[in-house]
Amino acid sequence: MTAPADTILTDAEVHTLGDPDETYGAVAIRDGRVVRLADSYEIEFLEGAQTAVIDCEGGVVLPGFVDAHTHLEMVGRHLVHADLRDVSSPGEAVDRLRERASETDGPVLGYGYDESTWDESRYLTTADLNPVADDRPVVAFREDMHTASVNDAALAAYRDEMPDEDVQTEGGEPTGVLVEEAVGALFSAFDPGVEETEDLLRAAQERANALGVTGVHDMCRRSYKPRVFRDFDAHDELTLRVRLNYWENHTDAVVEAGLRSGHGSEMVQTGAIKTFTDGSFGGRTAKLREPYSDDEETDGQWVVDPEELDEMVAAAADADLQFMAHAIGDAAVAESLDALAAHDASEHRHHIEHAELLTEDLVARFAETGAVASVQPNFLKWARDGGLYESRLGDRRREVMPFRELLDAGVPLAFGSDCMPLDPLFGIEQAVTAPEPSQRLTVTEALRAYTYGGAYAAGREAELGTLDVGKRADIVVLNESPWEVAGDAVADIGVARTLVDGDTVYVA
Repeated sequence: MTAPADTILTDAEVHTLGDPDETYGAVAIRDGRVVRLADSYEIEFLEGAQTAVIDCEGGVVLPGFVDAHTHLEMVGRHLVHADLRDVSSPGEAVDRLRERASETDGPVLGYGYDESTWDESRYLTTADLNPVADDRPVVAFREDMHTASVNDAALAAYRDEMPDEDVQTEGGEPTGVLVEEAVGALFSAFDPGVEETEDLLRAAQERANALGVTGVHDMCRRSYKPRVFRDFDAHDELTLRVRLNYWENHTDAVVEAGLRSGHGSEMVQTGAIKTFTDGSFGGRTAKLREPYSDDEETDGQWVVDPEELDEMVAAAADADLQFMAHAIGDAAVAESLDALAAHDASEHRHHIEHAELLTEDLVARFAETGAVASVQPNFLKWARDGGLYESRLGDRRREVMPFRELLDAGVPLAFGSDCMPLDPLFGIEQAVTAPEPSQRLTVTEALRAYTYGGAYAAGREAELGTLDVGKRADIVVLNESPWEVAGDAVADIGVARTLVDGDTVYVA
């Protein structure tokens, strides 16, 4: 006799998102895995005295979302410090910072401002931030985290650790705008300790589950996150599967500790070695083949030059570690593809993170190397008329994030958010309503990139990413169908329930 299920989800529209995507009315779960997919009547035969029966009330059941590029402590910082993500002007940003200043005696920190969405499109400066507080540092991090704005007190405290070329000046005086390694000095100054990291990650985990996220690929640099995630796992407090990606300067320590990509528990695993090659479009530091449209004096900058990148990839590959290269501009993507191709990108499933500006030759090169395109569909919010890409790139904005062309060329797509914002349904909406045909995906394709794509990028597609029998029961239940609502309403769909290993970790 067949053993009863631990949990049954009934009255549902279950999409496996497999190949092909099959649809059922119910799903049965036992020991954390999917054991049967059928209609509700047939699934009822697996109901026992201890079976939990969840009526989905017609909701859509999908594999849980896997965010392939996150910074979870940053999500926590948005929840704890001044949240600048939705402010509409420099004045509103300053008001948020003043409010935060009234709550703390320490440094005043704000995260997530995006000046490209303001009518007065400019970075915050010392003139804006000095009135917030003059006796302690005030720092506003731009959304991309490659640019930050500070007051004079912050400059005085941390200027010695900042490279001169990354401190912007006007008339020889600092403006308060910092880029790249100068921003890195601030990260070091405000790195949270173990207890604060725990608080940040608990808040972020709760938020992620509420958005239907069941797995993340998290970026770790000078952070207690690896320790805290493993502690959560040991105490059964982890409700996300976490893949830990370590910064390149941790490579020796990772190797000496005997870590390898994919090693770990079911909930916490070692991922890749990561580095930057260039910066961001927001800071005009993404490395381009041609100068910026709004600043013909620059074509960006290397954070890691191509020769050094090749050495980094070789060291990781020799240690049987996956590698991921942050590359945004077309020049950076070209050099990154060359480096990954020299070390069997398809076998290790090396990634290029972001890969925003891609000319036709680079799409073809992606397909040749077998590298994973770990991309952020929510960035398409900057691809609309009058957006950041138009101001920085002019007509070249049409070559930004050609998801359609990448997928048609056979390039593996893994969707993530980079926490700008952490919200898979928002990203999916951007992908299905993208302004250019070369960027636009179907709903099914976008959902697969946010589920199967992340599982594939981690080498876990045999157990995660689709709702096939035998796979782990990581599930999100949506109130409405993303196939039925208008494309520009996908982000408004509510998450009714999230399950990890068949256990409910969030319910609306």
